[in-house]
Amino acid sequence: MRVAPARQWMATTAGRVTTDRYAWMQAVHWMHGAGLHESARRHGPRFNRTTIQLAEVLGDFTPCRPGLRRLIQLTGLSRRSVQYHLEILRESGLIAYVARGTRLRGGVARASEFLRTIPVAFDRALGIRTVIDDGKPARERRPVGIAEEHREEIAKLGKRARRRARRRRPRSRTSTSRSARGLCTPMQDGCSSSSGAGPTALPPEDKLGGEDGHPARKQITSRRARRVNAVGRRFRMAAELIRSVPWLARASVPRIAWVIRRVADAGWTTDEVRAFLDTTDAPRRVVRPSGLLAYRLKNAEGMPGWTDPASRARTVEAWRDSPRAAAARHAEWDGPWRPPASAHVRRQVHAALTAALHRPASDAGGSCDVDDAAPPPALEDLPPETVLTLRAEAARDASLVRFALDHAGEAYARRLYTHCRVDQVLRSARQMAR
Repeated sequence: MRVAPARQWMATTAGRVTTDRYAWMQAVHWMHGAGLHESARRHGPRFNRTTIQLAEVLGDFTPCRPGLRRLIQLTGLSRRSVQYHLEILRESGLIAYVARGTRLRGGVARASEFLRTIPVAFDRALGIRTVIDDGKPARERRPVGIAEEHREEIAKLGKRARRRARRRRPRSRTSTSRSARGLCTPMQDGCSSSSGAGPTALPPEDKLGGEDGHPARKQITSRRARRVNAVGRRFRMAAELIRSVPWLARASVPRIAWVIRRVADAGWTTDEVRAFLDTTDAPRRVVRPSGLLAYRLKNAEGMPGWTDPASRARTVEAWRDSPRAAAARHAEWDGPWRPPASAHVRRQVHAALTAALHRPASDAGGSCDVDDAAPPPALEDLPPETVLTLRAEAARDASLVRFALDHAGEAYARRLYTHCRVDQVLRSARQMAR
């Protein structure tokens, strides 16, 4: 018996939904005893006591929407084991998806939501009669009777459903009592060194400091930093390049990681890549940052002077001391002013600046006089979505801040784009003027 993935949803399940934990655990124990489950995996765990343990935890949730971390905490199982046995319960027809969990980039992860269901095979095997109320779907049928010859078997399943399986202890790195015993040193001043159980042997003097036999010290020295493999180094270097190279600010980390795979695998560092990119002038306008980066890094690992770490280190030192690198560290990559590329952003900028520079026409006059321009409105007068969108665009495009400074004044620009962003733009303008 194996329920196909397409039938593991609330809208397509053939089982009947139940909110009674006792009746559902009867079906779980029956499935375990019958041994009808057939896993789609050739290797891996089968329907066993661990599956029952996980089912007992799921039975306590109403609605049934626990996250993986919560299930790991309550069962003491590993992440992979929880995923395996959730799959076994779905394939057995004991749970069905209401909503599958999602993990959006930059958003909040949502756990999957389940319904507890009783398979059709359970009702048929025990002779349970069900009826469907008018206007309700088949999954909400309710039991109304049971065959006499199966009452004894259902009673045995009821006894098992009332019992709780022994749960594993949650995993912990150290024990409090064990650490306390390791930190305890017998004292001679003010307390006795013996007990009623017999004499206590004192440790030798060379062990009192705890350099060799201290359990907590052993644990600290045994911890090692997690090693990063080749793919991890690519992604870490890609994130550092996006933060440090201005014209890569809008690039995607996975795409940049694929572009720099050769230099990352050759042992290059982020500073070495930046020094190599600085051998040519920075572009004024970049349409596709990953394409430009791939073009510049083509065959970089085999170029003379960049093949061994020693020569690259010397080049990086010279690059750091160069005036060009010093100016690049303090200047922003702005380029000449251009209107925003998004038409939606252009409309929002125009609406915000119009509201700041002009007063709405009065009922009597019907005209707008620029000389009677009202002071810029407070941030509370603008829609929050507009303010957030403008600030996000200004963080990537300094031309919006310069436009606001030229047409609305510094006071309004600071209220709209924050003091930090306006100070950055003004500081960049002063450095470029020098």
